[in-house]
Amino acid sequence: MNAIWMFMRKNFKVILAVVAVSAFLWSFMPKRQHDPEKDKMLLDLISFVIEKGHYSPTAMDDKFSKGVYDDFLDAVDPSKRFFIESDIKEFKPYEYEIDDMIKNRDLTFFNLVYDKLQKRMSEAKVIYRALNDKPYDFKVDETINIDSDKIAFAKNYSDLKNRWRLQMKLSVLASLVDKQEIEEGKKTKDPNYKVKTYEQLEKESRESTLKSLNEYFDFIDELEKSNWFEIYVNSIVTQFDPHTFYFAPEEKEKFDISMSGKLEGIGARLQKKNDHTEISELISGGPAWRCKQLEAGDIILKVGQGAAEPVEVVGMRLDDVVKKIKGPKGTEVRLTVKKVDGSIQVVILKRDVVEIEETYAKSSVVEKNGKKFGIIYLPKFYIDFENDDNRDAAKDVATEVEKLKKAGVQGIVMDLRDNGGGSLKTVVDITGLFIDRGPVVQIRSSNGKKEVLNDHDSKVQWDGPLVVLQNNFSASASEIFAAAIQDYKRGIILGSKQSYGKGTVQNVIDLNQFIKNSTFGDFGALKTTTQKFYRINGGSTQLEGVTSDIPMPDRYSYIKIGERDVHNAMPWDKIDQAVYQPTKSVLNFETVVINSQKRIAENAQFKLIDENAKWINDRKEDNIVSLSLDKYKKEVAAIEEVTKKYKAITSYKNNLNFVSLPSEIEVMKKDSVLAQKRKDWHDVLAKDAYIDEALNVLGDIKSNFVNKNVAIKNTKPKLLTKS
Repeated sequence: MNAIWMFMRKNFKVILAVVAVSAFLWSFMPKRQHDPEKDKMLLDLISFVIEKGHYSPTAMDDKFSKGVYDDFLDAVDPSKRFFIESDIKEFKPYEYEIDDMIKNRDLTFFNLVYDKLQKRMSEAKVIYRALNDKPYDFKVDETINIDSDKIAFAKNYSDLKNRWRLQMKLSVLASLVDKQEIEEGKKTKDPNYKVKTYEQLEKESRESTLKSLNEYFDFIDELEKSNWFEIYVNSIVTQFDPHTFYFAPEEKEKFDISMSGKLEGIGARLQKKNDHTEISELISGGPAWRCKQLEAGDIILKVGQGAAEPVEVVGMRLDDVVKKIKGPKGTEVRLTVKKVDGSIQVVILKRDVVEIEETYAKSSVVEKNGKKFGIIYLPKFYIDFENDDNRDAAKDVATEVEKLKKAGVQGIVMDLRDNGGGSLKTVVDITGLFIDRGPVVQIRSSNGKKEVLNDHDSKVQWDGPLVVLQNNFSASASEIFAAAIQDYKRGIILGSKQSYGKGTVQNVIDLNQFIKNSTFGDFGALKTTTQKFYRINGGSTQLEGVTSDIPMPDRYSYIKIGERDVHNAMPWDKIDQAVYQPTKSVLNFETVVINSQKRIAENAQFKLIDENAKWINDRKEDNIVSLSLDKYKKEVAAIEEVTKKYKAITSYKNNLNFVSLPSEIEVMKKDSVLAQKRKDWHDVLAKDAYIDEALNVLGDIKSNFVNKNVAIKNTKPKLLTKS
């Protein structure tokens, strides 16, 4: 989603020139490592780089200060289980002073919060260990609100102890119910199995909860003050926009590794939502993607290594959760996840090397209603900026289009679902495969200067029926492509009501290049928003994304998702449109849309998906959980009973046969791994209602296109006469 920044190197040279002038300010450095002076200079550096390089730097005023104040406290105590009201009263005087403190290199607020947090965390260790000494009474009718945003900080130390009691009681209760179900399952399989007693299971559950908390605080104890300062810095920089982010030296190294596209793990991107770890994206081809049991929006509750007791990760730092999930190829990890529908599921995965190959374009052929169609799946707009001879998305898509033409397809689906973006160069080149020469996207810098990126090649590689399939997670470069196809009226956009809504460009700036003779070591890097891009019709994709010509129900239809659900997102705006001429390739656009809308409205699968989406929306405020064993079991059973109905969504079959192209079939004869990966993909497509409707739409489109390969194969005198 943020790889677009790589295209903007030439623009960043201007920033370098400006910032370099101020480098002498930091040419004299104290000689102590880990000195507070380094923190102060880091604030100076970041403030200066953002002021000179950010697309639209926010004024550092009282509103800015309030934002930093709220975000920092929420970041260090998201579940409100450390600070109490008296602490907040101590912090309150600084609520509107942080902007001035940043300018004055004053770390008083940070130091106050840090010192108080360390004190409260030490006290919390005493609290939770004391609470775990005796069994909990699950006959008492009490509840807990699990939405920390809806509760205030504890009034006093006694209130805080009770909050810990309720949270631990819930953890033990959930574990107890899980263990009871496991025991019942063992008894069902083996009538001679001796079921463990309630007392045994309750004790095991308390021990499990204690172990998880011990490990959580072990991680906390390993953190240095610099780690907490990194959180403070990001509470500052994210006030400018959600995609501006500070990488400490260690995090910059991880970022560089991630850009290489190769890692060992499960192949899932995670994000922090309050005190929970949420799956934001599955990497195509990775273990998480292959297992077909995980999806974006799932919340990870526990992580277990092989058969070992799983560790609760609620409230744990994202980095620490990632460390637990990552591991050597072939090792097993067990994730206890809360699904989007509220059900709890244990997913067993074998870690693997997540290869770059799995992010490359791939295609398949399918026949429906007597017509042959092609599907190109593009996970991201990739490119190697260091070597033009290496693979990139534009060259690969062009190759796939050519293969599909030779296979005699009469329409193509460009599947951009979950495509988070990538290179501007590749999206311009790929759009050029489907249009005559002309503008593809507009870019505006902070000084108002506008640049139009054009396709200069008049060759149209595919001028036949085209459908672009998108969803809520199609972002950035994906939105540029979909918007260009829509503005040129070159094809039909199908999928979620709208795409993600990210219309900004980022640069990653190495802060060390502005420092002379530093004795402090590495200062890390800053990823900052430097430009915005716009459709050729002048509209921004920021916030609004690209609206589908034919919107389809999905699990997120009634909840906010994407950029519009992100704190401090930049606003939507528009500029003058570029000069372009719509192609109007779809001769019966209105009829195609009406026919599709009618099919969707009558389709039982989409009715069920829409009903499920409404149910998810209705439950999003249901955050009160009973701590009575009987009531808790009834609540869990009620959720499971409802979700049984919606499990039918995953059993849908479109009865279509998807096959690889001849050239790939030859390769698969020698590559069993690739053969299995393609089989897995085709199995997924065969259960995909959205692909099914995309093919229906392709079949409805009337155009002037004739695929010569089809004409050669199907030429008969009577057909020629009719035509």
